[in-house]
Amino acid sequence: MPTMLAAILRGLGDVVCDEVPAPEPDADKALVRMRMASICGTDLHYVYHGWPRNAYPMEPGEPGHEGVGVIVEPGASGLPEGALVLTVPNIWEARNFAEYQAVSPRFLLPLPEGRPLAELMMAQQLGTVIFAARKLPEMTGKTAVVIGQGSAGLFHDFHLRRLGAARIIAIEPNADRRAAGSALGVDDALDVTGQAAVDAVLQLTDGRGAEVVVDAVGGHETLNQAVRMAKAEGHVHVFGLPTGFDPVPFDLSAYFLKRLDVRTIFGAQDEPGLPSFRQALALIAEGEIDMSPYVTHALPLEQAADAFQLAREPSGGALKVSLTMEGR
Repeated sequence: MPTMLAAILRGLGDVVCDEVPAPEPDADKALVRMRMASICGTDLHYVYHGWPRNAYPMEPGEPGHEGVGVIVEPGASGLPEGALVLTVPNIWEARNFAEYQAVSPRFLLPLPEGRPLAELMMAQQLGTVIFAARKLPEMTGKTAVVIGQGSAGLFHDFHLRRLGAARIIAIEPNADRRAAGSALGVDDALDVTGQAAVDAVLQLTDGRGAEVVVDAVGGHETLNQAVRMAKAEGHVHVFGLPTGFDPVPFDLSAYFLKRLDVRTIFGAQDEPGLPSFRQALALIAEGEIDMSPYVTHALPLEQAADAFQLAREPSGGALKVSLTMEGR
């Protein structure tokens, strides 16, 4: 039986790379030889918090969902053998952290030419931001706060400006990520967190707060900060994931008295035709956004544990950490 290397999550914080049986060709799916897969904040929630799934060991390659690869067996995809594709499986089918995976055709998009694979791979994260932004109010002339400047926060900076935001305030304690936000043109890059961040936003907005606050981190601390930073009748955009299954303490008083609109985002991969990811690919291919600064660290699949640790505690300028499958 053919084998492959795959990252396997054996338990909380326990990631290994091992040799496992490769998936067999499936008439309903395409067999893809993976080239690269990047680590998303969602993946960190699986690995270190056990959310949203925690049955161990997980399937080989799970929960990777941001990747690029080559069609080996087209199956029902209609794509030619050898085609380069973006692989964006939803969380139930995500197996990107492996040399091979069988992918339902609805999670595949052919890649345009002219840009490095690593940059095109960022269409997955940007696509989720584009999808999420449909729940935002009209942004023209508004002030927005973005909590967290990982790739999700950075791509919110980019897209909020495209939507017309007049002022963007970024909150990020990591100096490299804060600098990346400044390079994208945020108006204020704050290195404070917690209540100090709330106070800073209120000071910058003359006590009113921001019309839109994006929580690109997740967890009850940043959620409640977002509620306190928001202007009355403002919008809180919950993009970051919970850190567990326990109920989250929530500042209901501030939420209620401010008459806030709080929205969550989920399901970009399940849109028929993947329109948000198509738009993201077009923006990258046409040079509307330069992705070269963001894929900063690529480690071989065999070093999956090190890659996850670096993504969790970024250093050395790490913005987006990826795994490569080119070793064999």
